[in-house]
Amino acid sequence: MAASAASKPTPMMAQYLALREEAGDALLFYRMGDFFELFFEDAKQAAAILDIALTTRGEHNGAPIPMCGVPVHSAESYLARLIKAGCRVAIAEQVETPDEAKARAKREGTPSSKVLVGRAIVRLVTAGTLTEEALLEPRSANLLVALAELREAVGLAAVDVSTGAMVLEECEAAQLGAALARLSPSEVVVPEDWAHGPEDAIFRPRSTFGSDAGAERLKALHKVATLDAFGAFTRAMLAAAGGLISYLDHVGRGSLPLLLPPVLRETHSTMAMDTATRASLEILESTSGGRAGSLIGAVDRCVTGAGSRLLAEDLSAPLLNAIAIEARLALVQFWRDRPIERTQLRDSLRAIPDLGRALGRVVAGRGSPRDLGQLRDGLCEAMRLHHWLGNAPDRPVLLDEAIIRLTGHGALTDLLSRALVPSPPTERSSGGFIADGYDPALDELRATSGDARRAIAAMEARYREETGIATLKIRHNGVLGYFIEVSARHADRLMAPESGFTHRQTMKDAVRFNSLRLHEEAARIAEAAGHAIAAEEAHFETLVGEVVAAREAIAATAAALARLDVGAGNAERAAEGDWCRPDISEDGGLSITAGRHPVVEAALAKAGERFVANDCLLAEDNRLWLVGGPNMGGKSTFLRQNALIVLLAQAGCFVPASAARVGPVDRLFSRVGAADNLARGRSTFMVEMVETAAILAQATDRSFVILDEVGRGTSTYDGLALAWAVAEAVHSQIRCRCLFATHYHELARLAETCDALSLHHVRAREWQGDLVLLHEMAEGPADRSYGLAVARLAGVPAQVVERARAVLEKLEATREATGGIAAGLGDLPLFAALHTEPAPASPEQRLAEALRAADLDALAPREALDLLYEWKRALPSAKG
Repeated sequence: MAASAASKPTPMMAQYLALREEAGDALLFYRMGDFFELFFEDAKQAAAILDIALTTRGEHNGAPIPMCGVPVHSAESYLARLIKAGCRVAIAEQVETPDEAKARAKREGTPSSKVLVGRAIVRLVTAGTLTEEALLEPRSANLLVALAELREAVGLAAVDVSTGAMVLEECEAAQLGAALARLSPSEVVVPEDWAHGPEDAIFRPRSTFGSDAGAERLKALHKVATLDAFGAFTRAMLAAAGGLISYLDHVGRGSLPLLLPPVLRETHSTMAMDTATRASLEILESTSGGRAGSLIGAVDRCVTGAGSRLLAEDLSAPLLNAIAIEARLALVQFWRDRPIERTQLRDSLRAIPDLGRALGRVVAGRGSPRDLGQLRDGLCEAMRLHHWLGNAPDRPVLLDEAIIRLTGHGALTDLLSRALVPSPPTERSSGGFIADGYDPALDELRATSGDARRAIAAMEARYREETGIATLKIRHNGVLGYFIEVSARHADRLMAPESGFTHRQTMKDAVRFNSLRLHEEAARIAEAAGHAIAAEEAHFETLVGEVVAAREAIAATAAALARLDVGAGNAERAAEGDWCRPDISEDGGLSITAGRHPVVEAALAKAGERFVANDCLLAEDNRLWLVGGPNMGGKSTFLRQNALIVLLAQAGCFVPASAARVGPVDRLFSRVGAADNLARGRSTFMVEMVETAAILAQATDRSFVILDEVGRGTSTYDGLALAWAVAEAVHSQIRCRCLFATHYHELARLAETCDALSLHHVRAREWQGDLVLLHEMAEGPADRSYGLAVARLAGVPAQVVERARAVLEKLEATREATGGIAAGLGDLPLFAALHTEPAPASPEQRLAEALRAADLDALAPREALDLLYEWKRALPSAKG
């Protein structure tokens, strides 16, 4: 929006334009009474997104001003839609009352008629800085991430502002995409001159990303002289933390949200997965979007939002340390073996509010009496669980740690229980949330107010008797306060000067009056009510202060409850699906008995069908499986299910199998399925090759790779050559565990030279002309691909299928006569450089070169004829 200086704006418009410039690229919510109003281009954009009426108000530079507005009381729902649409919103509130504005005008010598209530931007609402319950998804974390590059390392500072959980880590620049894919942030902040961040990143001054400044901000926040107790943070991490805190300070206008002590995440403490792998395995979101059809959608049995958020974190960053994995598995086993106690725990957890997010709102200054009530109720239940769980025998380590963190809040819960009513309201402006008996002075003010109201009722009865008007009522509204109302036909009785009533307002069917006695009682009520609300507000601030002082202990309790929920939820899922506890082994192998795909199995169960389980055994002498078989036979499902079982095991979950033994995987790669990326100029085959190249460059001998149909996006010869070379590289150079699905039967020849490669296929049979897919894994190569049978199943017209069969018979006959397209490939030395002299050109080749070099347009007819004779003599047949 550009404002012309051609005409002088009104005071209100001048105030608005100044705030609009300050808001930058954010939409400006300008508070006017009970509405947030938007003007100019902001109004047009917001009206289109929110589907609300776009009107006009007044003029600016001779043109009507576009305007739209939303009620303050329901602003959160509108904010949610704007944030989801990618907008940022600046909230401009009134920062003084009308009386304060008049007093200021008097001090400044400004006429009171021209005074304008002061307004200021009190907050920027952005996707990564939300705390409001209505704006957040209960089961998903909402991360804000700041990035800072120092030398060859990139520091990442991530915080969930709604709970205050903060993590610092570092990665190589080449691994930044994978790190961001794991975190899946709602908003990313980077230095203004850095070109390697996400396209939609928020740019901030580089000066705010100083490592020294970041360290000082962290020490000041947590009141420590050194950060050593929190971890050995690198310069890049501290620089990112500095940028993060500066941004939070900027959007909060000097008011920081809850920020817990930073947690150091070691670079090599979790399994690495790139963006393509996460998308392929559909860990937190299916390809169609949302949890339905994703891994977490099939696994999550948590009963709290905090538990679901922690489970998502576990699945996004599976562990590498076997001891840490076993600790999580032991907690699941504990609850798996105790179904009655597990049900009792889950019932208790289900009733506990989201302590972490309630705490976040209170510390950020956006809390309500209801949030304090939630903290009271949740902490009381946590202490009850502490006593109950403390009596359980044979407790695993994680349960003991949780029990310790569930207590220590006795004084705070006692205070909150005494101070608050059983069900506090969400708004505190009207009071009513401090319990009777907590403050005798407040009780007295309430009694005064109550007595006055009873006096009003008595006065109404007395006025009815004195005037003889049975329908006389004493009413109240926010504009007039208390007033006497009678119907228009009775108004004359009260109009007489000697009546003691003063006319205030005439309505269509009623007339309103005041009286001296009513005025005195109303003043007494207002004074008492005002003092009571002020007293409750003071108590609220005191209670908030007590909560803020205990924020770290409360956050630890919230985290312990979430871990209990994840452990019990995983146990519930294991019992529900007869999943097994995986054995974490350091031998580097992978042994899965009767493994199943958790998502596909759940989908089949809903349809009343059974999933066909399959085994998978990968060891040092059998680490590469070449899997053949028909399309729709289950190859891709088999590949993915084994990758998901590895992921679940290292996340500390039981797995869908009869037995599983997993050697920790440092990097998981999935190149399954195909999709183009036209926005970046990449075809389906190009995307496939980029993903394959990443695997060959990054996989180690401790990695697990699943590859499906490498090379199918190009010609048969090119594709076979690529698939052959990739399989050789995985087998003999990388030497990792790998499942390699393919339709190239010729790759079976690799078993002759690759000693750790074994051949497998998914079984299928043709019966009376129909294809029967058995979905069973068997040893040995596939006899054929059944492509024509699958085409017939897909509905390809019969005449087309029959024509394809005739063409196939012709091609197969030619292949048999020549030895097949893979003939001689087994004789090629593995990745050897072949330095041979080029063979001399044949006459035909020399003729072709001469023809290409000839400038036919420049030749005269005689020259062209001579040239033809010359070429004819050069051919072998011409010498005969």
